[in-house]
Amino acid sequence: MKNSYFVDSMRAQEKWRVEECINLLPSENATSPQVRALLSSDFVNRYTLPMNDFYAGEYIENGYRGTRITTDVEKKAEEVAREVFKSRYACVQPLSGHIAGMITIAATTKRGDALMAIAPEHGGYDGYAQAYIPDLFGLKASELPYDEQRGNIDTDLAVDKIRKKRPALVILGASYILFPYDLGPVRDGCDSVGASLAYDGSHVLGLIAGGEFQMPLKEGVDILYGSTHKSFFGPQGGLIVTDSKEMDAAVRRNLTWRLVDNVHWNRVASLGHALLEMRRYGPQYAKQVVKNSQRFGKELAERGFPLRFEELGFSKSHQLHIDTKRLKKKYGLSVNDFSVRLERSNVITDSGGRLGTSEITRMGFKERHLGSLADIFMAAAEGEDVRKDVKALRDRFDQEYRFR
Repeated sequence: MKNSYFVDSMRAQEKWRVEECINLLPSENATSPQVRALLSSDFVNRYTLPMNDFYAGEYIENGYRGTRITTDVEKKAEEVAREVFKSRYACVQPLSGHIAGMITIAATTKRGDALMAIAPEHGGYDGYAQAYIPDLFGLKASELPYDEQRGNIDTDLAVDKIRKKRPALVILGASYILFPYDLGPVRDGCDSVGASLAYDGSHVLGLIAGGEFQMPLKEGVDILYGSTHKSFFGPQGGLIVTDSKEMDAAVRRNLTWRLVDNVHWNRVASLGHALLEMRRYGPQYAKQVVKNSQRFGKELAERGFPLRFEELGFSKSHQLHIDTKRLKKKYGLSVNDFSVRLERSNVITDSGGRLGTSEITRMGFKERHLGSLADIFMAAAEGEDVRKDVKALRDRFDQEYRFR
């Protein structure tokens, strides 16, 4: 069969995004060639029917034959996940961070219960707002108090509200996340009302795996979950870890034929290899991500670019946040229109005012390189066509510095 539109599109995508762009999206990362190869292996064709039950007096672990290797792949991936996250239990079956969140919510709540999370207007994940997952599961959602000046929850007010609302589940973590949470008081507040405490680490999972940002399980969280393709440099998917035997059992009760069916074994194998890479390179990588965020923030601020939280060092994560009001005043553009302007020069950002340093760190950027990137960024911000400069910088790192 001749090449189709889709094959041609793949080649165009690879040329553009891999060879010609600098990616500053905090929701994306670069996987290794080995991780990508596993995604297109024979695992992509295979299926399982996990049963783990007795039928007509016979115990059946799996209803399909030919699953010996895929079963071992799952067990090995979970083993490495436990090592990386220093947890007692791990589950690699969720197809996404969103599904991992749904599994966690199903494992810790029942219809009519209350759930508390950070509001979308404060950078929280939209899925935890009332109209979405809570509505689907028959839950009552409410917001954790937030301190806009610190870019964090207001811990004291949050604890007071937990004690007043008596939720079954409190979820920390956000799509816009710069600084760690003070988990101790929140844990105490949850204990006082019998609530579970979950941490959606979708954005900072790679930093947590590398020993940076914070260690939620060690700081009192019941369950940690998230996406495996943001600061974590794996394939798109999800992961759940916990130290609680009861929580792990509740998670697994909500897998097969509830929130999971086929788990996509190419993804699991690919995630397993990414976990091995994280075990080896994670601490070095995670430290550099944070250093790059802080230095890139400094370089941009010195050039007059409007960022938030300069007085707090800009960030302790893989993100920087644009001051959208000052951006409008400086450039006369909304943050969405600004991102469109940058894309014309192959500098990729989002329409929400975030800049990310995960992928440039994977490329090999260190602090000493970020002045050059800031110069290119500022030229693109002014509307100059700097595609050649972006390509030259990209080529330099592809040839000399790639962090794999």
